[in-house]
Amino acid sequence: MLAVDNKIEIVKIIAHPVRIKILEELMKGVKCVSDFEEFLEISQPNVSQHLSLLRRYRIIDYYVDGRLRCYFLRDPMIPDLIEIITKEYKEELPAPACCPVTKKGTYPGTRMR
Repeated sequence: MLAVDNKIEIVKIIAHPVRIKILEELMKGVKCVSDFEEFLEISQPNVSQHLSLLRRYRIIDYYVDGRLRCYFLRDPMIPDLIEIITKEYKEELPAPACCPVTKKGTYPGTRMR
């Protein structure tokens, strides 16, 4: 089980649009570098840099099949994180009744002055 600090580090590592796309694809199944090049439209060295970083943090791993490196997800937390990050929300949360924006109600706690 990962400590909270390690989980926070993983969130920092995946927080890049290219890495999010890579992880979304890996959630669908095993992929090789050429698969990523096709849909990411970035160079093979750039794809490899992102894969290397994800692998360094043990978020993904790979196996060799002939001349191909076949990448797959390792970290079980990733599908949940990706789902939250990519979810579309229809509206914001409502302001509390005591909020200065709504100008209604009073603060329920003790105010420090």
